[in-house]
Amino acid sequence: MRPDQARYHAVIVGARAAGAATALLLARAGLGVLVVDRSRHGADTLSTHALMRGGVLQLHRWGLLDRIIDAGTPPIRRTTFRYAHDEVTVPIKPAHGVDALYAPRRTVLDPILVDAAAASGADVRFEVTVTDVRRDRRGRVIGIEAHDKLGRSFVVDADVVIGADGVRSTIAAHVGAAIEHRGRDAGAVVYGYWSGVDTDGYEWAYRPGVATGLIPTNEGLTCVYAGSTPQQIGRGGRHILERIVGRASPSIAARLAAGTPPTGVRSFAGLPGYLRRAWGPGWALVGDAGSWKDPISAHGLTDALRDAELLARAVVAAASSDLPEHEAFATYQTVRDRLSIPLLATADKIGAYRWDETQIGPLLLQASSAMAAEVDAIANLEPVTVA
Repeated sequence: MRPDQARYHAVIVGARAAGAATALLLARAGLGVLVVDRSRHGADTLSTHALMRGGVLQLHRWGLLDRIIDAGTPPIRRTTFRYAHDEVTVPIKPAHGVDALYAPRRTVLDPILVDAAAASGADVRFEVTVTDVRRDRRGRVIGIEAHDKLGRSFVVDADVVIGADGVRSTIAAHVGAAIEHRGRDAGAVVYGYWSGVDTDGYEWAYRPGVATGLIPTNEGLTCVYAGSTPQQIGRGGRHILERIVGRASPSIAARLAAGTPPTGVRSFAGLPGYLRRAWGPGWALVGDAGSWKDPISAHGLTDALRDAELLARAVVAAASSDLPEHEAFATYQTVRDRLSIPLLATADKIGAYRWDETQIGPLLLQASSAMAAEVDAIANLEPVTVA
């Protein structure tokens, strides 16, 4: 079936973690789903990709965690926090079927999710660029306008168009999704992948004005990140990363010096956290398109998987007439905001880098408390049912 001859229950713009997970759950529920993405299958993206317990719980619930493990993603069984005069190690205790954390590369996680969606019946198309949304006479969104890599234009109609296309979301722009909650500050990050670095878990280190971390991932590599203000990070580069790591943790810097550095690093200049309006007539947003936290929270992927399930439940409820669409989508936004705002506010404070040695510990405890509440909420969700 050609796209311009098709009508779907849902068209999802963006086949990364949030979009692919939403497509997977909707397809498993029996809905007709089209997923489009302008990149190619398996392409990498800007991400430090550490999953917290909530994200691992989601993958476990969906039957995908074994695939992450089989791809050689190392288990994380403890997290170490380092400060100027203290060090705290927290073991990952088994709970809700999760006994370890994982940080799969996006070249591993995203294909696993999108391939599972396709295997469940979703129509997946890469190298497609969406240029606009289609509306009916009342202004309701009823589909998309797009073109493929050869420039051939087509349209697709759908009951709901879902924007899962990142912080610069085309869908959010075209539907005019307002930012309803915005942070004040933005931290910048530079990161790269070292080999031969001795670490056996997540390691986070904090000194006034700087932070660094080690994230074990696939192929024996360790993602090393350095965070500070945009002024300190500047244009990034390995020399900036190593300088900030040395300020945040001399012991981590020494281990990096003994390892093999990457040929290049990536930088993110910073963006204040936000919550966009999550829905409107015929449209919804998920993942970074609707919700963004400072990367210092290490929670973006976990939130993406959480919101995929919350939105999928709303779409299925509306499709099966269990709830009117506006009630189902309003519930999605209410729950998303309730779970997002505490951590967003805390990440905003941490990402401002204006804390001192006495303040960072309590801020991290606040973040941990917000994450625990989120895990409890996810664990208590019933599975998405067949429409």
